[in-house]
Amino acid sequence: MSSRILRGGAAGLCRTGMVAVVLWAIPATPATAQAPGTEAARRATLERMIRDIREDYPDVPTITPSGLRESLAAGGIVLVDVRTERERNVSTLPGAISADEFESRLEDLAGRTVVAYCTIGVRSSGYVREMRRRGVEVLNLEGSVLAWTHIGGQLVLDGVATDRLHVYGRRWNLAADGYRTTW
Repeated sequence: MSSRILRGGAAGLCRTGMVAVVLWAIPATPATAQAPGTEAARRATLERMIRDIREDYPDVPTITPSGLRESLAAGGIVLVDVRTERERNVSTLPGAISADEFESRLEDLAGRTVVAYCTIGVRSSGYVREMRRRGVEVLNLEGSVLAWTHIGGQLVLDGVATDRLHVYGRRWNLAADGYRTTW
């Protein structure tokens, strides 16, 4: 029996007898790297993607990362991280809760400003749109966690500051300098 697994998420082929099975390989160690190019180039790409998201979700109200930072200082903000558990297990914005936790505590959190985020804003835009259809006022963090890094926003894991960030995939490896990314 021979098997071969290619690193980097590529497909490998495992042969057992006459049957071939395609496996999706997961790297032995997660990809951790700063995206190539300059921070300015990553920021420009991020801004183009943010404009595209605005066009796709014109009905979704947003808050900028700098606006969020100012609002957090005043208090009363509920941060909802709509990313997967795997992504949240790398880092979150300080004090963020999962979408499931938020939805289970809607009554307790009534009257507070709610801000949803994901990696760049697509998933959180969809979440905001759905919650607003249900009558729950929620804002989307424009550019989400990636834009947060570009204003020097803090990330935490279990309440402890970290420089690690799950960016969903190689295409979204647009974090600012000083953050270690994985996907």
